[in-house]
Amino acid sequence: MKLLGKIAAGCAGAAGIWGWMLLPRRGQPGWEKLAGVRYAHRGLHDLRLGRPENSMAAFRAAAEGGFGAELDVHLMADGQLAVVHDSDLSRVCGKKAFIEDLTAADLKDYPLQGTGETIPLFPEVLALFEGKTPLVVELKVEKNNAAALTDAAMALLKDWNGVYCVESFHPGVLLRLKKKYPEAIRGQLSQNFLKESEVGSLPWAARFVLTNLLSTAATRPDFIAYNCKDRHNASLRAMKKIYGVHEVAWTVRDKETMERLEKEGVPCIFEGFAPDCTAEGVEKD
Repeated sequence: MKLLGKIAAGCAGAAGIWGWMLLPRRGQPGWEKLAGVRYAHRGLHDLRLGRPENSMAAFRAAAEGGFGAELDVHLMADGQLAVVHDSDLSRVCGKKAFIEDLTAADLKDYPLQGTGETIPLFPEVLALFEGKTPLVVELKVEKNNAAALTDAAMALLKDWNGVYCVESFHPGVLLRLKKKYPEAIRGQLSQNFLKESEVGSLPWAARFVLTNLLSTAATRPDFIAYNCKDRHNASLRAMKKIYGVHEVAWTVRDKETMERLEKEGVPCIFEGFAPDCTAEGVEKD
């Protein structure tokens, strides 16, 4: 019986530590402005219509359609911010170059996916959405530039007349936001890195921590943006049940999944189809 008692105490202690490690920030105002919106992943892109991902054409289509947008931001060599998903531009521009090594003046030479569109600057996208629908801004850390990238993005966002949140896979971004920009709604991006094959050189321990959201006690995110295919994750479910943390689902590729998630109160980042601009049950303007 003593052994069973020790085992039970040990399990209770482990559960308590796990619960503490998952503690998010709660009660940050502003979430209600982000909820009830459908977010076009990298803009409302459709290459058949000349709208490549993360292009001004794709963002313009999202804004005109009444959608919010998710976008990706990188810090360039001249300190300016480019909106593009990949650091290596081979896939989206057909040229071997890294966005962090380029300057704003170089972007005219990098057409997107064979179109007349080029990589936009972050201020251009902000101007397009000012006073309109919300943005989910993902900060893409490269070369340990989490602090510099976050500072550059927040310098533009602090006086922007719009609704936004900032998210990243990299906990360093959330730590910087927590320390210097507590007013910004911040989110931890994640997925099941333990089953993904394309994780680069990320060590197993880091993949385990990110998959199970174990940096949360340090970063205190307001929301978790989790891959919708992996949302059965035990840590995410515990955070929702115990703490009521906000969840955002990515990337949703069909209307049925979107409607099911929205019934649970989960905002969706969608791609590959064009739903109505507002979530079910939310009144349109």
